Amino acid sequence: MMEARVFHRLWTRWPRPLDPLRSIKVKFGVVVVVTACVAVLIVLWGYPLGFRARQTMPVGVLISLVVIQLLAHGMTAPLREMTAAARAMARGDYSRRVRATSRDEVGELAQAFNRMAADLAEVDRQRREFVANVSHELRTPISALRAVLENVADGVTPATPDVLESALEQTERLGRLVTQLLDLSRVEAGAAPLDLDELDVAAFIGDVAAEAAAGHPGARFEADVPPGLRATADRDRLHQVVANLLDNAAKHGPADRPVTVSARPGAAPGGLVTEVADEGPGIPPEERARVFERFSRGAANGARAGTPGGGTGLGLAIANWATELHGGDITVLDTRAGCRIRVTLPGPPR
Repeated sequence: MMEARVFHRLWTRWPRPLDPLRSIKVKFGVVVVVTACVAVLIVLWGYPLGFRARQTMPVGVLISLVVIQLLAHGMTAPLREMTAAARAMARGDYSRRVRATSRDEVGELAQAFNRMAADLAEVDRQRREFVANVSHELRTPISALRAVLENVADGVTPATPDVLESALEQTERLGRLVTQLLDLSRVEAGAAPLDLDELDVAAFIGDVAAEAAAGHPGARFEADVPPGLRATADRDRLHQVVANLLDNAAKHGPADRPVTVSARPGAAPGGLVTEVADEGPGIPPEERARVFERFSRGAANGARAGTPGGGTGLGLAIANWATELHGGDITVLDTRAGCRIRVTLPGPPR
C-alpha cells in the first residue's frame, strides 16, 4: 500500500512537457508526429545494423508507446485526478484538488474544478456551522421555556405575571429565529419584488428603534434624523435592514453607552443614507469583508456580557440582501472606536 502511494505521488508529480501548449488539438498533433517520427527513426536505425523492418518495427512501436505515455501524461492526468476527487466529494471529502498546470482546455477545466471544490467545501463548512448555531440557538430558549412550564405544571412555581413574562420572552426569541430562517429562505430563492413607497424617515426610524428597545431592555437607542426627511423604499425590507443593524449594535455595544441611528438625504431624490453606530469592540479590518456573509458570526466582535452571544450569523447577511434589493450599498466604516455601518439607498429608478 505504501509503495502504491509513493508511485502515485511520483506519477502525479511527473513532468508534463506539453503543458505550455494552449490547445489540446495541438497536443494531439504533437503526440502523433513525435510517435511516428520515433517509429520511423527506429526502423531507419536498424537498416545499417542489418535488422529488417519486421524486427525493428515492434521495437519502434513499443518505444513509441512509451513516448506516448510520457507526452500524454499531462493530458489525461488531470481527468483522472478530477474523477478521483469527484468520488471523494461524493463521500463528503472536499479537500482534494487537481494539479492544474496545463494551459489548454483541460487545464481550464481543472482550474474550474478546483474553484468548485473550494466553493463546495466552504458551503459544507457553513452548513455544518449553521446547523450547530441554529441547534444551539433553539436549544437555549426551548430548555428555558420547558423549565418554566414544568415548574408551573408541577406546582413548584405559581403562574405569576413575571413567570409568564419570562416564558413569553423565550417564545419571542424563538419567533425571531424563525423569522430569520424565513428571511434566509427568501435569500436562497432569489430577489423578491420591492413595494416602493414614500416614507417619513423620522417616524419610521422611531418605530424601529422602539421595537429594538423592547427587545433589548438594557440598551439605549438614540435617533438623529432631520424632521421632514422623506425617502422612497420598501418599508418591510428597510425595516429588516435597520432592525438587524440595531439588534447587532445592541448585542455588541456596552450597556451603558447608547446605540445611535442617523439618517440624511441621499445623493439622488428619494435616496437615503442611514448609519448605525455603537461603542463596542468594533469589527477588525480583516473581518469586514466577511461580516455580511451568511453564517459569519465574527469571533472578534463578541457579544456584550450578559447577552446571548453571536446568534446565527444571519442578521447582517439579511440586511445586506435587503440593501442589494434596493440597488444600494452597505459598508463598515473606519472609526477610532466602536462600529459604524452605513446603508446607502439610491432612491427610485428614473
